[in-house]
Amino acid sequence: MNRVRLALVGAPNSGKSTLFNGLTGGRAKTANYAGVTVERRHGVFTTPAGHAVDLLDLPGIYGFTTRSLDERVSVDTILGRNPDEPAPDGLLVLIDAGDIRTQLHFILQVRALGRPMVVALNMIDLAERDGVRIDVPALERRLGVPVVPTRATRASGRAALLERLDAAIASEGWTATEGKAPDSADLKALQREARHVAREVILEEPAINRATRAIDRVVLNKFAGPLILAAILFLMFQAVFSWATAPMDAIDTGVAAISDWISATMPDIWLRSLITDGIIAGVGSVIIFLPQILILFSLILILEASGYMARAAFMMDEIMLRVGLNGRAFIPLLSSFACAIPGIMAARTIENERDRLTTIMVAPLMTCSARLPVYTLIISAFIPPTSVGPFGLQGLVMFGLYLAGIVSAVVVAFILKRTVTKGPPQALLMELPTYKMPDLKDFVINLYSRGWAFLRRAGTVIFTVSVVLWFLASYPASDNGIRGSFAGMIGSVLEPILKPIGFNLEIAIALVPGMAAREVAVGALGTVYALQGNDEAGLATLLQTAWSLPTALAFLAWYVYAPQCLASLAVARREMNSWGWTALLIVYLFAMAYVAAGATYWTATWLGL
Repeated sequence: MNRVRLALVGAPNSGKSTLFNGLTGGRAKTANYAGVTVERRHGVFTTPAGHAVDLLDLPGIYGFTTRSLDERVSVDTILGRNPDEPAPDGLLVLIDAGDIRTQLHFILQVRALGRPMVVALNMIDLAERDGVRIDVPALERRLGVPVVPTRATRASGRAALLERLDAAIASEGWTATEGKAPDSADLKALQREARHVAREVILEEPAINRATRAIDRVVLNKFAGPLILAAILFLMFQAVFSWATAPMDAIDTGVAAISDWISATMPDIWLRSLITDGIIAGVGSVIIFLPQILILFSLILILEASGYMARAAFMMDEIMLRVGLNGRAFIPLLSSFACAIPGIMAARTIENERDRLTTIMVAPLMTCSARLPVYTLIISAFIPPTSVGPFGLQGLVMFGLYLAGIVSAVVVAFILKRTVTKGPPQALLMELPTYKMPDLKDFVINLYSRGWAFLRRAGTVIFTVSVVLWFLASYPASDNGIRGSFAGMIGSVLEPILKPIGFNLEIAIALVPGMAAREVAVGALGTVYALQGNDEAGLATLLQTAWSLPTALAFLAWYVYAPQCLASLAVARREMNSWGWTALLIVYLFAMAYVAAGATYWTATWLGL
């Protein structure tokens, strides 16, 4: 009897490996697809009727739109595009019975190929335990292919599947043919059909699933969804200011008290100046923003754990496709709001090289948490805490800065995708989880890790920079004050370049150590002004007298764009593996920062601000 070649296909985490091991007895051979290092497994088994089956376990896919090498391997094998091996004679399609509503679309795509297939409703016992009831005969009639409830972990749960395989192989005489994936118009029709089938065959499901769909009808609405997303983000930045005021004041008071105590108890020697003007003024100017960091990350973690963040990615996908960005780019860019480094590294999931480069090039424009101390310092010092209707003006300005980064990223991506990284975009395919309450333990652990990472950087990078900057700003002693010090000499080189955009010597000095990390500039400013004898008041109060409003606004505009982070630039260089692309990244970001700061300064000056 001739062997039958079956391809085992399904979505990731649907239980394919468990079924494969159960059918083949775990006697599998692994091999890499020709030309790429993507693992797939091959095994053999014999059905009760004596049919010999070669079973090929393929990487999980959600459809025929490939976005990575492993997905391409699966699709090429299913469609018979590999010239080194024949197409499979038939398909064993495995889906999670508890998630049938979202996976019906994939089944219909596979059925559209016109290939012999059997559908296995896996983990049917777990689905029934959770309250899911499926009319299997009705589903089989609607699909027109055999459908079998399966429990891949048990031999008894696989028996019915083997019987249906025997019947299907005997009746159809499966032979290999080359298939054709549905086009975009067909996919939309299949989506509509999947919804109709789901309504007919799903007899009962958990209340949370019904609630999720009801909520999604609102939050994913074409018109209401984007407005809800904008409102949530807007309220987040309002909360960052309104909720953090009291704890920030407490930290500021504590830091000032420690500095005053040291000044009162230590003799007036260089060590006292190092501790008060260097370490405390530098590190203390940064850790005061810990409450805002914790509030922002708390809200982000809640959105992620609840399931809403995946909806935000879904809504943003169409907008990103319009400007040419890869649909999968939303996740790396979303990660960049915390830090550009993991965002840049997450772009590895994008298969198309030009789309990956585009994502890396715009990731630094996302407003990372390191910018928050800079934004908060300047906004607190120069933007009055007045109300604009029901909203605070400071929160409005913060929201505007984040929005400026997002809009700029969209514009830059639009230009790149029509010039140096020109190429067709790819759609985003993702599974939307049900809504759920965040787990308190996971929330606390994640929030602690992010807060500790901020404090660790304050205790290492910012501490080191503060000590070095104190030395450079203190020596050699000069009648010209800080201008005659080593730091002043370095700043004097940059001062003529930065003066046209409203920056002074102190800003020029702070921007140099600020290349280590964006928030270091805050500590650097604290150290520079403290060494000039301005340590009687907080840094925000000092800046109010030392800077004009146009200068402050220009400084904010600079930090929307400037790549003040050597670590992220180093990671971008490694991920792009090109000094040329890295140079382009640095040049265009500094150019945008300079132009934006200059335009802001002169516009504010012209308006008489």
